[in-house]
Amino acid sequence: MDLDLPAEAIELQKLCRDFAEREIEPHAESWSEQERFPSEVFLKMGELDLTGLLVAPEYGGTDAGFVSYVAAMEMIGAADQSLAACWNAHSTIASLPLATFGTAEQKAKWLTPLASGTHIGAFGLTEPTAGSDAAGIRTTAKRDGDGWLINGTKMFITNAGTEISLGVTILAVTGTDDDGTRRYGTFFVPTGTPGYTVGHPMKKLGWHAMDSRELIFDDCWIPGENLIGDEGNGLRQFLDVLDGGRISVAALALSLAQEALDLAATHASQREQFGKPLSAFQAVQHKLADMATEVEAARALVYRAAWLADQGRPFGQAAAMAKLYASEVANRAASASVQIHGGYGYMRESKISRFYADAKILEIGEGTNEIQRNVIARYVARSARA
Repeated sequence: MDLDLPAEAIELQKLCRDFAEREIEPHAESWSEQERFPSEVFLKMGELDLTGLLVAPEYGGTDAGFVSYVAAMEMIGAADQSLAACWNAHSTIASLPLATFGTAEQKAKWLTPLASGTHIGAFGLTEPTAGSDAAGIRTTAKRDGDGWLINGTKMFITNAGTEISLGVTILAVTGTDDDGTRRYGTFFVPTGTPGYTVGHPMKKLGWHAMDSRELIFDDCWIPGENLIGDEGNGLRQFLDVLDGGRISVAALALSLAQEALDLAATHASQREQFGKPLSAFQAVQHKLADMATEVEAARALVYRAAWLADQGRPFGQAAAMAKLYASEVANRAASASVQIHGGYGYMRESKISRFYADAKILEIGEGTNEIQRNVIARYVARSARA
């Protein structure tokens, strides 16, 4: 069993580490305080071919695969969770529906600028009354001539309000079958389409530099060619690409947990109390030991899920496990790190205070951890019946 990263993943990780140290780390605190998404840095990521790691080369990507993507996320996420989370949304749920279900024409028109990083992508599922209950969305898309008329509201949507937004891919109800079963469709709505309005930026507990908005569709007409995949199969299409998004969020959580550990270890070795460094006290040592053990366990789960995905093997259960465990480890590690930092950790000037605020959403986004447990339980029950 070879647990070493492949050479190409190591090379990509080094590229991302150097980029993060130069372009992200020195400015992340300022972006957070200003609540500003750094579009200019995202464009630089595109110039380095980092914005289409999961997309085929013929559409502007590099097809690096999930293992390399996780390795890259460890470096970007350790520098700034907000930017990394926007990159995550762009790379997975915004791009993968087009990459997986789009036509050649749709890929050339929309996926290529997303993968090449000249624009950023967004996906709209969550609504004021629907989140974990994806099937409960109320946004509708009704046939209107040779196109679709969209009405409804999406909530907490990432990237759609930035100045480099290409548009948003949304899930909408397209009708019902004879037995009353709802039908769903996936649609791409370009930025600037009449009837599509982007709300004001939302103020959040964490991820302050992420652009999050309400999206409003009021008789928003789009041509028929903007339907992605099969009409009626939109929900299944979304759930299919969601597993990849869970690996990405798990990697984001892993990056936070590792950085929380590194910050705690550094502070404990430098901060003195009672005439000796904090790292000399057993109470602190045990915290560091627990953090390190859980981080390594999370890393194993995340990379296993990524490896399964790259091998073309079923990875839904592994992705849910990785997202569940890594996100909870991230929260425990951030809390323990703040405790080790003491008062310094509670000051907003400290990096760990920012990461502490960022950690909670990892247990909520891309499917709450309650949903992850439901998903895992279904896989376990299915296996037991086999």
